[in-house]
Amino acid sequence: MYIATVPNRHSPPAILLRESFREGGKVRTRTLANLTSWAPARIEALRRALKGEFDGLRGDLSPTCGPIFAVLFVLKQLADRLGLTRALGKERRAKLALFLVLVRVAAQGSRLSAVRWAANHAVAEALGLGRFDEDDLYAALDALAPRQEQIEDMLYHGVRRQTGPSPTVVLYDVTSSYLEGACNELAAFGYNRDKKPGKAQIVIGLMTMVNGEPIAVQVFEGNTSDPLTVPAQVETLRTRFGVTEVVFVGDRGMIKTKGKAALATAGYKYITALTTPQVRKLLREGVIRPEWFTPHVHAVQHGAVRLVLRRSEAVRRKAPRRRHDKLAKLHALITARNAFVRTAPRAKPEAGLRTLQAWITRHKLAGWVQLSLQAGDIIATMDEAAQTKATQFEGCYVLETDVPQTVLDAQAVHDRYRELHEVEHDFRTMKTGLLEVRPIFVRKASRTRAHVLVTMLALKVVREMRRALVAAFGTTDDDKMAVTVDDALAALARLCLLFYEVRGTVIARLPSPDARQAAILHALGTPLPGSRSLPMM
Repeated sequence: MYIATVPNRHSPPAILLRESFREGGKVRTRTLANLTSWAPARIEALRRALKGEFDGLRGDLSPTCGPIFAVLFVLKQLADRLGLTRALGKERRAKLALFLVLVRVAAQGSRLSAVRWAANHAVAEALGLGRFDEDDLYAALDALAPRQEQIEDMLYHGVRRQTGPSPTVVLYDVTSSYLEGACNELAAFGYNRDKKPGKAQIVIGLMTMVNGEPIAVQVFEGNTSDPLTVPAQVETLRTRFGVTEVVFVGDRGMIKTKGKAALATAGYKYITALTTPQVRKLLREGVIRPEWFTPHVHAVQHGAVRLVLRRSEAVRRKAPRRRHDKLAKLHALITARNAFVRTAPRAKPEAGLRTLQAWITRHKLAGWVQLSLQAGDIIATMDEAAQTKATQFEGCYVLETDVPQTVLDAQAVHDRYRELHEVEHDFRTMKTGLLEVRPIFVRKASRTRAHVLVTMLALKVVREMRRALVAAFGTTDDDKMAVTVDDALAALARLCLLFYEVRGTVIARLPSPDARQAAILHALGTPLPGSRSLPMM
C-alpha cells in the first residue's frame, strides 16, 4: 500500500490510499480510501508507517512531560473572541504584547518574571512565539504605547457592532497606584488612596460602558486631582469615539466646575454624588430636608439640576457595629499604652497621646471622641451630642444630575450611579486583586502608560472569563464550590503537552482533560485542539 497524490485540475489534489497487485501478468492499482479530508500531519504519519519507519518499536513508549498548554491556549481563544488579537496585530512585537496581556491574567510581576513564567508554558505552540527575553518585552511595550488610541478605538467599535448604537451612559472613576522608588517620569505626590504616606504615585482614569466593559484608560501624573481628569475623558468620547449624546457618571467630588463646563460644551449630561460638606450646606439652606432621606429615592428640583436623595439601610445597620469595633480597638490601645507607660520610666505619655489622637483622626472619630492626659494616663471622653450629630446622616447620600426627567426618572438616575460600583470592582481587580497593576517596574512615561493599557486589556479577558464561569457555575455567594477565575486557571495549569520520541522525531500529544477541566473548557467555549493540530515550533 502507498499514498498517491492525484492532480485534480482547478481543485486541490486528491490524496488516495492505494495498493498494487498483479492480475494476468499485469500490474494493476486499486484505491482503498480517500484521505483528502485528513490533516496533513496525519497523512504524513500514515505515509511513514507504510514505509516501515515504525517497525520494531515498542508499544510502551514513555512520554516526556512538556510545558503547560491549556492556560495560554484558553486565554488566547478568549482574546481572539474579544478582538484583542486582531487589534494588536500579527507582527512579532504584537504577539509579544498579546503575551504580556495574557501573562498578566495568569501571573503578575515584572517582564523578567514573565520570561521565567514562559519557560514553563507552551508559548510557541499556543502563540507561535519563538524565544524572547525581557528586553524583547520592553520593546513590545515601547511599540504598544503609540498605538493605544488605535487599539482602544478598534475594540470600542467592535463592542458597538455587538451591542448596537453608541452608549448613552458612560461610567468613569479614578484611582491611584503608588510606586516604589522615585524615578518614574509620571510619579508625583498626591492624594494617596493606598494609605502609603511618602510614596509617589500615578493616577489612573478608567472609562467603561454601562455594563462595566472597559473602553479606555488614561494615566495622569500623580498630583493630578480627580476633577481635572474629566475634560480629557470628554475629549476622548467626543473626538475619538464620536459619541454625540451621553450621560457621564462620576463619583462624588469628581465632576466639578471644570468638568461640568467641559461636559456642557460637548452637549453631554452627568450624574454624580455630592460630598458631605455639600450635603450639609444644602441642609442648612433648606434645599433638602432630613425627612426626605428614606429607603426609597426622593427627587427635588434645585435650579437647573435635580437632586436625588436616598438612605441605605444596609449601611445604616452596619455603621453602629463599625463604631463599636473602632471604640473597642481604641480602648484596647489606650489600655496597652497606659500599661506600658507605668512599666517604662523613660516613656513619655505625651508621645502616646499624639499617636492615639492621630489614630482617632484617621478613623474619623475625632469629631466626638476627645483624648486627654490625667496623671500620666490617657483618658477618652465621648461627646454624645456630637456623636448623634455626626452619625445622623449615616447611609444617606445625595446625587446630582442635569439629565431631564423625561430621559431618566429618579430611580433610573440612582440605578445608573450604583452601576459605578462595577468600575470600582474592576479597579480592585486591576490594583490589588487578580491583575495587580502594581508594583510598577518601569520608569518611562510611555512604558507606564503601556503597562496600564496591558492591565486594562487583561481586565477585558478576565471579565469575559468570569462572565462565562458565572453563567455555567454560578457565584461563590450561591455555591461555595463554584468555579472562580483562579480555580479555572489552576485546573487548566494541570494540562501539559506530552512528547514522544519516535526514531529521532518528537511527536506532541495532548492528554484528554479530566471531568473538571472538561467542564471549564465547555463553559468557556474553548475546546482543546486534537493532537494532530498541535504546531511544533
